[in-house]
Amino acid sequence: MNLVTPGIGLLFWMTLTFLILLFVLGKFAWKPILQSLKAREEKISNSLALAKSTQEEMKKLKADNEALLKEAREERDQIIRSAQKMKEVIVSEARQKAQTEADKIIESARENIQNEKMAAIIDLKNQMAELSIEVAEKVIRRELADLPSQKKYLDEELKSLNFN
Repeated sequence: MNLVTPGIGLLFWMTLTFLILLFVLGKFAWKPILQSLKAREEKISNSLALAKSTQEEMKKLKADNEALLKEAREERDQIIRSAQKMKEVIVSEARQKAQTEADKIIESARENIQNEKMAAIIDLKNQMAELSIEVAEKVIRRELADLPSQKKYLDEELKSLNFN
């Protein structure tokens, strides 16, 4: 039974050794160990705080990037709409100018046709007047000669004239 129950002397020396070890560890080892643990805890705490602030900053940057991207898209859409409006205005102005020019050309052509028509009518009237004067002149010359030959001559002249 001696093996199971320790002696009083052994217990005393074990307790004394434990207390001396505890004192030496408390005096020399616990402070550096606690300081290193505290430093490590602060380092971990600072790292977590830095990670959290970095994460928040990343969220803020992401939000800023999204806002800039949205603004750029809106600006692009506005530029496209503006360009389309300008295109429509330019096309409309070009069509209007082309229509105006076409109207001017048509009006000028109508005036030229009318002028040519009037010139042709005047020329035709002049030719008819000249022919009438020639016929009258010839009739008068023949009338002075004799009447039956004058009628014959008038018929011949009328047949010889081209009424084109």
